[in-house]
Amino acid sequence: MAEGGGEKQATGDAGTADVFISYATADKSAADSICAALERGGIVCWIAPRDVTPGVFYADAIVQAINSTRILIVVLSVNSAGSQHVLREVERASAKRRPLVAFRLDTTSLPTGLEYFLSASHWLDASGATIEHALPGLVDAAHRLLGHPGKAAIDISIRDDSSVNASGGVTATKRATPKQRRNRLWIAAAVVAVALVALFAVNFWSRARTAMDAGVTARNAVVAPAAAPASAAIPDKSIAVLPFSDMSEKHDQEYFADGMAEEIIDLLAKVPDLRVPARTSSFYFKGKSAKVPDIAHELGVAHILEGSIRRSGNRLRVTAQLVRADNGFHLWSQTYDRDLQDVFKVQDDIANAVVQALQITLMGGPLTRQKGGTQNLDAYQLYLRAVSAEMQNTKSSLESARGYLEQAIKLDPTFGLAWAWSAFNSMDLADSDYVLPAEGVARARQQAQHALELSPDLVLPHCVLQWVYRTYDWDWPASEAEGRRALSLDPKNSRALMMAGLLSSTLGRGDDAERQERAALASDPLNTFAYFELGLVQYNAGRFASADASFRKLLDLAPDFEWTHTYLGKTLLAEGKPDEALAMVRVEAGEEDRLDFLPIMLQATGQKTEAEEALKALATKFSATSAYFVAMSYAYRNDRDLSLQWLDRAYKQQDATLAEIVGEPLFKNLATDPRYKAFLRKMNLPE
Repeated sequence: MAEGGGEKQATGDAGTADVFISYATADKSAADSICAALERGGIVCWIAPRDVTPGVFYADAIVQAINSTRILIVVLSVNSAGSQHVLREVERASAKRRPLVAFRLDTTSLPTGLEYFLSASHWLDASGATIEHALPGLVDAAHRLLGHPGKAAIDISIRDDSSVNASGGVTATKRATPKQRRNRLWIAAAVVAVALVALFAVNFWSRARTAMDAGVTARNAVVAPAAAPASAAIPDKSIAVLPFSDMSEKHDQEYFADGMAEEIIDLLAKVPDLRVPARTSSFYFKGKSAKVPDIAHELGVAHILEGSIRRSGNRLRVTAQLVRADNGFHLWSQTYDRDLQDVFKVQDDIANAVVQALQITLMGGPLTRQKGGTQNLDAYQLYLRAVSAEMQNTKSSLESARGYLEQAIKLDPTFGLAWAWSAFNSMDLADSDYVLPAEGVARARQQAQHALELSPDLVLPHCVLQWVYRTYDWDWPASEAEGRRALSLDPKNSRALMMAGLLSSTLGRGDDAERQERAALASDPLNTFAYFELGLVQYNAGRFASADASFRKLLDLAPDFEWTHTYLGKTLLAEGKPDEALAMVRVEAGEEDRLDFLPIMLQATGQKTEAEEALKALATKFSATSAYFVAMSYAYRNDRDLSLQWLDRAYKQQDATLAEIVGEPLFKNLATDPRYKAFLRKMNLPE
């Protein structure tokens, strides 16, 4: 069973096996029973995934095994009838003039292609008996075809029909004539037309990801709906680069494998006519058992690039394969055995090979990596460790990332990307309250500016500066200028688009904000932060139903995403659903996040005593970080004096959430108060 692309020869056992077993993934149990029976009879079998060495790409292993074995046994069923990988295996064996044995599990009609190759094969019909009863006949047939003297127990006679003999064995038969098959096909079509349409619509094959040495885990086969219109809207020039697998002996190079994939994403993203989802979306499926067609559908791409790395000392083996998602065809695959110093060249080679395979013309010549990198391999590896840790987004991982980046910069002070990620790391630490905001913001500002001095064309430092100016300086013109520079460098950069959307929302430009956040999702369709920000800007623009849908989509993607339950809660309140809003806020994990909105929701549901207690707890425990939300609670109660006092307190504390105040429905009771208008003017915000 073929489920992958090519890297190297399969196990040495392929050269000594007698029989190759071809089957659809859904029939694995039957195929395993067939294999076990044959091997009990002294016939050596080759069957995937058992006989594929971990780390080997399946396609080359399959081809090698078919070339080496002497017989191909194909397990026929409703599943294999629509399987493209079974068809290709049968076609390959036929081209190599290998004897074919068809072992029927049911009476499903076959498509023309499979029928053509099996028309002259040996047939055994187990559809009228249990597999166990039919297996002795298969073992005997295999011995006869292999020329094992004295081992064949039944006559492999050629007849028009198959039958189960009185003892429960099977009489082998020749394939029915094409005319007979067409008649049966029309009869079957009349009975199960819808099922056959769905079956024949399957034009992709089940594939397996590379796996650890403990074993190989294959994806299950998928039967696609007959009329799957979604793929029609997917641009042909589109590709997702999935995380590369770490096949190193100690499995300690995951950061390196992730970095390999991200570098290739960055290279391919430079191609003007190619749609390439950002890392956030492509890596969403890491560790999940998603199937390639489903991944491609979610990401809106026509092609998938997968790969693996195996590192041993200073030697590096990189394998990569490009697959068309709708039919499973391998457009390109390659193995690179290189010195570790050649890692950058390998990344360039893979990206340019993909572009060539997709028949894209590069007007400026071959792709080259972005400026701001390093030729210091040790610094580069520390940088990759830092990015990997940053993406884990925990306090300890962010602190580890900070340490790695400091080491990388010490090794290469001109490493612009390391400075850029240091700025981003400082921003994350400050935004998550893991360091004092003033300290984190100052570091982020200085590091981003230095990164741009070294590498003016980097997008990330502009994004960090836009965040600093918007969130802490409240310098809207400076923030907008940085955003424009970022998008002029890369108009499709999801992070730059997200930042631009937040600023537009801050300034009350709801249409622009939603357009920019949706553009970010077009580039990065599973970015959880983009979904949160889309919901936020829709809510502030008064589009509550849309915000509701965005927050619920986010909960589907990441059920524990911070703030989502509370922001969906206030959206439900705006939709006139106070009881649902309260229930939603109650399930927010963080105590402070929950308390920020609990007084309002309790007040909205008539629980005034409980609301008073919750507000007292919020103001007592979190006055230094949640002054904005205390002000919001008082505004909801129409206590304008206390609300404005707490707003002034939030202003003095440089509360970052003040950037969300424009359009916030929970402050609507202050809308006509001159003091509130004066407050907005003080922040240079629209009234």
